[in-house]
Amino acid sequence: MTGPAHTKRDHGGGIDAAARRFGGRRHEWLDLSTGINPVPYPVGDVPKAAWEALPDVRAMDALLTQARRFWGLPDGTDILAAPGASALIAHLPRLAPAAKVTINGPTYNEHEAAFRAAGWQLGRAGDAQVIVQPNNPDGRMLDAAEIPPRALTVIDESFCDVTPERTLIGLARRPGTLVLKSFGKFWGLAGLRLGFAIARPETLAQLAERLGPWPVSGPALHIAARALSDDAWAEETRRRLAADAVRMDALMAGAGATLAGGTSLFRLYDVADARAWQTRLARHRIWTRIFPYSSRWIRLGLPHPDHWQRLEAAIGDPGRP
Repeated sequence: MTGPAHTKRDHGGGIDAAARRFGGRRHEWLDLSTGINPVPYPVGDVPKAAWEALPDVRAMDALLTQARRFWGLPDGTDILAAPGASALIAHLPRLAPAAKVTINGPTYNEHEAAFRAAGWQLGRAGDAQVIVQPNNPDGRMLDAAEIPPRALTVIDESFCDVTPERTLIGLARRPGTLVLKSFGKFWGLAGLRLGFAIARPETLAQLAERLGPWPVSGPALHIAARALSDDAWAEETRRRLAADAVRMDALMAGAGATLAGGTSLFRLYDVADARAWQTRLARHRIWTRIFPYSSRWIRLGLPHPDHWQRLEAAIGDPGRP
């Protein structure tokens, strides 16, 4: 099916607005409305030169070397770094003449907004297609055989680093196919604003021209190169997130919610009244995500280990919906 007709840019976050509505100060809120790892990669010391000088070629090469290794780029492909996956999404529709794009939804709505802004129309069997792997918000995943070739194919793997065995990166060998990676989600450093596109070199050359010089900051180059080389941290993080997802499911099931999908970075539940659930938790200064296309779905990111007791108390409140 095609995505929902609305193009409103509906996202997680918005703690300032939640605080204005429900009270409290920003630092008092627990934000579970995003799918960002609550235990971020330790930034450590950043060299003074990374802040003071324009990012140099050597720093970019160091980052991309680690990225190629971490994701295991297929032969015939390369990788491009950008100031966030969202910056790439905004440019992708202009890599081909505007026509018809297939976006199976509901899914991350920036893709539809970007294609519509570039003059594309939504429809079945389009000249372009967008696949989010795993999908946001329900976590559904596809196999490579289910994705036919198109003039332009965008595979958004912003949440796939928790399940690397399900990557579709092999399809990046196809002409006109790009696989996106987000650094902010799995590594928990969304404020770093770093994303990657993996595709054939001729496709990436078009994107690089649009991004211009110095698309990634010096501190981001330094931090991300170190993080992508830290396989032990990645493996331990996957184990912790998987265990916490099981804990969240048990907690929500005990409160009457039914699991509707998700990943180990966010969980999606079916409840009788999603807005009532969000409001009740907001009164405990806990912010969650609901959706304009469903009155029953509520999505929760995972809390920091220090905040489980607070979440358990809020969900166990007898006044819950």
